[in-house]
Amino acid sequence: MTTTPGILVALDVPTATEALDLARRLGDQVTGFKVGLELLMGPGPGVVAAVRELDRPVFVDAKLHDIPVTVERAARRLGRLGARWLTVHALGGDDMVRAAVEGLRSEHADGGVIAVTVLTSLDEAMLARVIGSGSVGRQVARLASLAAAAGAEGVVCSVAELGVVAQAAPRLVRVTPGIRPAGTENDDQARVATPAEAVRRGSDLLVVGRPVTHAADPQAALAEIVAQVRRAADTLHDGPEE
Repeated sequence: MTTTPGILVALDVPTATEALDLARRLGDQVTGFKVGLELLMGPGPGVVAAVRELDRPVFVDAKLHDIPVTVERAARRLGRLGARWLTVHALGGDDMVRAAVEGLRSEHADGGVIAVTVLTSLDEAMLARVIGSGSVGRQVARLASLAAAAGAEGVVCSVAELGVVAQAAPRLVRVTPGIRPAGTENDDQARVATPAEAVRRGSDLLVVGRPVTHAADPQAALAEIVAQVRRAADTLHDGPEE
């Protein structure tokens, strides 16, 4: 049976005070919170533990990409701080992904590594400039298969590649950023989708940032996105009309 996907709000704000205030205001509507590079490089990794104290899982979007031993040590420290999920770049290779899994789980038994495939800020033309050849879909499929073999819990991909991931690595949790309600700006995202489209295509966790955090009323903006996700999930539960 289809389940309702979870929502992770990206706490992409400059200070720990702002992040914690936002998390307290939104916590009863979400599955968890994303702590990304802005907070990790600003107030520091300690903000992971502070957000975790609010009794919601923390998705640490560190996007680690280094030699395996360095990634293992970084993952271990973030696990110690309470990271439930941790992102790494699948392009670092299977040994690096495996090292992240080992490091995170050594400190957090339920921790899971989420491998980033192709950033949602890249389109086909830019990807071709980066890797030389191959479509976004083929690249995502290769990296999803690699991540699964290395023990990752899931992958990050755009909504457009959810079907590719489902075929290449069906057991992986599918995390989708680039979520934009209809009528909102794409910002610097090249591959975006609405909450309802993400649900219909099979996303497990939707990452939502600026449509909520930059809204005049973040609580109301999030409530509307939650409602859209639930309506889309209910439609899937009910099945097509006869």
